[in-house]
Amino acid sequence: MSISEELWRRFQEGDPRALARALTLVESGHPAGRELLKRVRGKGRAKVVGVTGSPGAGKSTLTDRLILEARKRGERVAVLAVDPSSPFSGGAILGDRIRMMRHHQDPGVYIRSMASRGALGGLAGATVAALSLLEAFGFDRVFVETVGVGQSEVDIARVADTTLLVLTPAAGDAVQAFKAGVMEIADVFAVNKFDLPGGERIVQELKSALELSPPRPGGWRPPIHPTVAASGEGVEALFESLEAHHRHLVEHGLLEGHRLERARFEVESVIQEWGRQRTQGAGALVARVARGELTPEEAALSLLGPGPKAEEGAL
Repeated sequence: MSISEELWRRFQEGDPRALARALTLVESGHPAGRELLKRVRGKGRAKVVGVTGSPGAGKSTLTDRLILEARKRGERVAVLAVDPSSPFSGGAILGDRIRMMRHHQDPGVYIRSMASRGALGGLAGATVAALSLLEAFGFDRVFVETVGVGQSEVDIARVADTTLLVLTPAAGDAVQAFKAGVMEIADVFAVNKFDLPGGERIVQELKSALELSPPRPGGWRPPIHPTVAASGEGVEALFESLEAHHRHLVEHGLLEGHRLERARFEVESVIQEWGRQRTQGAGALVARVARGELTPEEAALSLLGPGPKAEEGAL
C-alpha cells in the first residue's frame, strides 16, 4: 500500500496523527500530499474565521476565548496559527499555540502552527491546502490567525469566510488600519484590551471610518465589539456576531464566491512560489537585468514562459 493510500485510510478513520502527517506533507509540497488533497477537496464545510490585527493586539488570547465559546456549542474546532518564519530554518518561531495550551487535552480542538515562509500577505502558501484537510477531517470551525504585518494583511479576506480585525486602544491603531486597507476587508471588529485608556476613543474612530467605507456585500454592517480577552469580557457577544455574519453569507448566497476566491488565492500562491524558486536559481539572468540587458518582464518570460493571452484573461 502506498503512503497516500495508507494515509488516506487513517485520515478517513479520524486518526489525528494522520492529519498531522498530511498537513506536513502538504506544507512541504510532497507528491503524496498533493494526491491526498485531490481526494479531500470539497468534502467539508467548516466556518472559516480569519483573525488578524497588529502584533500585540492579543489575537492569540482572543482566539483562545473564541475556541471556548465554540466548544460550548459543541463545535469541533481547528486553529491554523500562521507565524513568522525563522530566517535560518524557515520554521515558525512564535508558536502561538503556547497561548492556547488549555485545549491540548481536548480531542475536539486541534491547533497547528504554520510558518509564513516569507509570504507578504501574512499567510503561508499552504494555508488554503491545510484548510481543505481540516474541513475534510470534520472540523466545524477553523480559526486562521495571521502573522499581523500591517499593510499586507488583506490576503486573509480571500481565504476566510469571516474576517475579524483585532485592534487595541494604542495610539493611531484605527488610523493605521484604515491606511492599510484592512478596515475595508474586516467583517467584524474587536477592540481588545478595552480596559486600557482610549478604548471609547478608538470605537468612535472606527464608527467614523466605517461611515466612509464602501457598502459590504448584501448590506452587511460590521459590528464593533469591546473585549478584554484576558478575562473573557465581551467574547460571547463577539462570537455571536461571527455567527451572524456566517448566516448573512448563507442567506445572500455569498459563500460559494468565497470558496472560489479561496481557490484563486491558492493558485496564485503556487505561481508566486514557482517564480520565487526559479528566480533564486537564475543568478546570471538577474545579473543581466541589473546591467540593463534585459527588462524584468523579459527575464520573467524566460523563466516562466509566455503569460496568459489577452483573450484568456487573468486566472
